[in-house]
Amino acid sequence: MANPTVETVNTSGDKLMIGAAVLLVLAGFVGFFWLGGQEWYVRGAALVVGVLAGVAVGLLSSPGKGFIAFGKDSYKEVRKVVWPTRKEATQTTLAVFGFVFVMAVFLWISDKSIEWAIFSVILGWK
Repeated sequence: MANPTVETVNTSGDKLMIGAAVLLVLAGFVGFFWLGGQEWYVRGAALVVGVLAGVAVGLLSSPGKGFIAFGKDSYKEVRKVVWPTRKEATQTTLAVFGFVFVMAVFLWISDKSIEWAIFSVILGWK
């Protein structure tokens, strides 16, 4: 499989939009702490408005539009998944638990056998 192409922010307009988005989010945080003497809802509103404005500006940029397209494509793919029935999920889960139990017993027996061989047979400890 070929390496996927890496998209970078090339245009100055996109760079400005991403910069503005970051500044708006930071402004929301700064406003939250700057308004320390105000009621909690005023501080929270400053934070929410700043973050939402930053996200909105970021999503309007070219990388943001690509992110939205990726989200839509991912949603379409998830809708195509054939989910197992309850019976299939239960059988698979029981098979996994059974295998784990068998492996736990096998490893316990192996551990005790090696312990016996080293300490009792080779070293002669009781």
